Amino acid sequence: MLQRFFIQKVMSPFHNLVYRASGGRWMAKMSGLPVLQLTTTGRKSGKTRTAPLLYVEDGDAFVVIASFGGQPNHPAWYLNLQANPSATVRIGAETIDVRAEDTEGDERTRLWNRVTEASSAGYDGYQEKTDREIPVVMLHRA
Repeated sequence: MLQRFFIQKVMSPFHNLVYRASGGRWMAKMSGLPVLQLTTTGRKSGKTRTAPLLYVEDGDAFVVIASFGGQPNHPAWYLNLQANPSATVRIGAETIDVRAEDTEGDERTRLWNRVTEASSAGYDGYQEKTDREIPVVMLHRA
C-alpha cells in the first residue's frame, strides 16, 4: 500500500514534471530503457492522466508493461486504456496519438522477453510477486 501511494503521489508526478520541463532531456531513461509519458482519459473522471513508463519500440509501435510493481491490481493507466484505447504518448518534445492493444500468446511472450532482457526494472520479479498475468501493451501510432 505504501509503495503504491509513493509511486502514484510522489514519484510519477515528480518524474512527469522534470521530464516535461526539460523537453524529455532529463529522466528520459531508467533501468536501461527509454521513458515515455502516456496520457490516458480517466475511465471514471474523464480527466487526462499521465504516467511515465519504460518502453521498447517494436516496428512502428511502443511496447509498455502494466506491472504496477507487482501489485495485485492493474495500474490505473491500463484500466483507462481498457475503457478507451485512444491515448497520446510524449517522447522528448514530440506528442504522438496512439491506440492501445493488449498482446496475447506467442506475441506477448516475445515482447515480454524482449523488454525483460533489455531492462533492469525487475519485471520477472514483479510477475512472481502477483497472481495476475502482467499485461504487455502495444501502443500503435494512430
